[in-house]
Amino acid sequence: MSDRPSVPRQGLSRRTVAKAAALGVAGVLTGAWRASAADVTVTQLGPRTYDLGVPSAALGRTAPVRIILPTSYAAQPSRTWPVLHLLHGAHDDYNSWTRETDIEAFTADRDLIVAMPDGGPTGIPTRWQTGLDYETFQHQEVPAILRAGYRASTVQAVAGVSTGGYGAMAHAARHPGTFVAAASYSGIPDTTTTTMPTIIEAIVGRESLNPLSLWGDPTLNSATWQDFNPLTHASALRGTALYVSVGSGSLNGGLGTILALAQLISSGIGSLLPGVLESLVAPSTQSFVTALGQLGVPATQHLYQGGGHQWSDWKREFATSWPVLAGALGLPA
Repeated sequence: MSDRPSVPRQGLSRRTVAKAAALGVAGVLTGAWRASAADVTVTQLGPRTYDLGVPSAALGRTAPVRIILPTSYAAQPSRTWPVLHLLHGAHDDYNSWTRETDIEAFTADRDLIVAMPDGGPTGIPTRWQTGLDYETFQHQEVPAILRAGYRASTVQAVAGVSTGGYGAMAHAARHPGTFVAAASYSGIPDTTTTTMPTIIEAIVGRESLNPLSLWGDPTLNSATWQDFNPLTHASALRGTALYVSVGSGSLNGGLGTILALAQLISSGIGSLLPGVLESLVAPSTQSFVTALGQLGVPATQHLYQGGGHQWSDWKREFATSWPVLAGALGLPA
């Protein structure tokens, strides 16, 4: 591999393709796909930023990953680099971190690769009942491509917003030792507490997908729901640097929460204001940090008043969490 990615070729995957795959249209086309660095399509977006099209056996299609290379990448051709994986949330896509934050400028003088992989239209990077496996794509296939073609080291951290926050904690908890740090901003690290199954099903339903296509019925398939719940595997996070944050949102509990849930069920998750949605997801993080405390698993937590389920809060929380992520990656804070 040369010091810079190869001459760009047209990328193949966009959010519409991801949704088609989730609906089963793209299906499992070639389950034996095996990607190498030579198979990846590359589109240069800026001096350090590239879109990769990665052929994925786990997804049965070519899926997008946006990467940001270190400023001194070409000048140090024999060096390997730690990787920070940033996961997007529901009803968004892999370019959200560069669209909504200053991540390119933020990392300009920091010696790491940033990878922003596709998580599908719901942003829930897990093994779906339909066979789509975003978990394997994100925690196995993408790192393998980065190591093979972009001089990535095995030192990696993961962080995500909303359902991507679920993914960050799920990847780290279900695959201990893979990530040195994990951060969740307004995530869903406990998928079964209080009304979380209802909220998760609403997220899936908003994309015109059958909620049962995720992990099945929350009651009848409770073992599956628990297996994919980060809380279930929380003890495995011991030794991983953790940052977990969520706001209280705009509700004060009681009748307001009941009315918000009624609105969620009748009109969908898209009808909720950011402060209301933050209030509804907050119990998931609160339950998770309580469990970590009971297990004696250290975590930096920021449970703040107010706030909303929105990028203005998540951008701040990412900057606040940087010392935790940087320390684990071996970088200056």
